[in-house]
Amino acid sequence: MMNKKDSNSAVSSTLASDGVGIINKVALSGIITIDLETYYSPGERVVFDIKEQLFQGLILKEKDFREFVKNEDWSKYTDKYVALICSADAVVPSWAYMLLVIHLEPFVKRVVFGDLETLETILYNEILNKLNLDEYKDARIVIKGCGHLPVPTAAYVEITRLLRPVAKSIMYGEACSMVPLYKQPKQI
Repeated sequence: MMNKKDSNSAVSSTLASDGVGIINKVALSGIITIDLETYYSPGERVVFDIKEQLFQGLILKEKDFREFVKNEDWSKYTDKYVALICSADAVVPSWAYMLLVIHLEPFVKRVVFGDLETLETILYNEILNKLNLDEYKDARIVIKGCGHLPVPTAAYVEITRLLRPVAKSIMYGEACSMVPLYKQPKQI
């Protein structure tokens, strides 16, 4: 991520072969680019489907489930991000997920209830909510939209929600091709 200081220092002129300076107008514009991929939490993501522990795929038997939890090697989830789901159409009591968390938590980087997209959303929200928004006060911001990592739409929503009260303007895309989203009203 580039902050205001980096943006200003990015003003560089390189000499072309004919000796004429090439000016980076994007750097001169003072636009700050935020690439949400830089906030991606690296690590393996896994889904733990409680369906595998249901009797006939429908019912959670407490005694059997507790036996499974007691005998499972939870260390195989070390340093992983775990999403807890039940893909069966069954009623699973909340305590069952809570018991899984108690056994997973000492090993995993993060465990959440929900699918992989929910996991990504929670990871991004935790990071984005720690941003120092003062760095973006009255700034012109472009939120980069293309990339190679799975950035959930919810992360774009959250960064926009956080920046709108402080930013001068918010755009989406690349510096060369931006979609304007927000412009701070002029003060009278």
